[in-house]
Amino acid sequence: MNNKRTNPYSERIFNGLIKENPCLILMLGMCPTLAVTTTASNGLGMGLSTLAVLILSNLIISLMRKVIPDAVRLPAYIVIVATLVTVVQLLIQAYIPALYASLGIYIPLIVVNCIILGRAEAYANKNTPVLALMDGLGMGLGFTAALVLIGILREFFGAGTFFGNELPLPIPPIGIFVKAPGAFLVMAFIVAVMNAVNIKTEANKKVEGCDGCCASCSSSSDCGTKKEDKE
Repeated sequence: MNNKRTNPYSERIFNGLIKENPCLILMLGMCPTLAVTTTASNGLGMGLSTLAVLILSNLIISLMRKVIPDAVRLPAYIVIVATLVTVVQLLIQAYIPALYASLGIYIPLIVVNCIILGRAEAYANKNTPVLALMDGLGMGLGFTAALVLIGILREFFGAGTFFGNELPLPIPPIGIFVKAPGAFLVMAFIVAVMNAVNIKTEANKKVEGCDGCCASCSSSSDCGTKKEDKE
């Protein structure tokens, strides 16, 4: 009999990175994901900024979960997150001005990132500070990894560079990849690959019973049969 128990702390890291990756599995935080990933460095900067806010907000909210009244829970979360985002924004502006100029308005918009508020409400508010911190770390790392992956692909195909370093390419760069349509193309390609290897995303679960494979869907064939019977 197997008595091994999963380490809850490593499970939170695995959950955020793989099982419930906020971008690639849960499809959350799409606005910064698609907007700032024109380069891998931008994606890394936004990911690390969000990671810092996620860890600290989860920790503080978990520590204060028995003090904050339910009636003002969400406003309190927003005040906490906004304070942390302001600190991160000022630090980036002071020490990494180039990154601050590149990310622009998307740094203060971390306040309303649904990943941060979602983890605060769904996990940090109900668990111990250490578990909440590890959950923020896992989700932040998953978010960062997704942004860096998208940024690498867009920068490579759109500009022929890798973290700003030019690479020899057999074909000229395709400029559309560093523009708005390129973000959707790269995201669609990643999701298509995930579907091809049978990795389910939250988008597959929008319709009850949907497994993301329309060709083998029994519901569609049943629907067609019912229509024929009526005729």
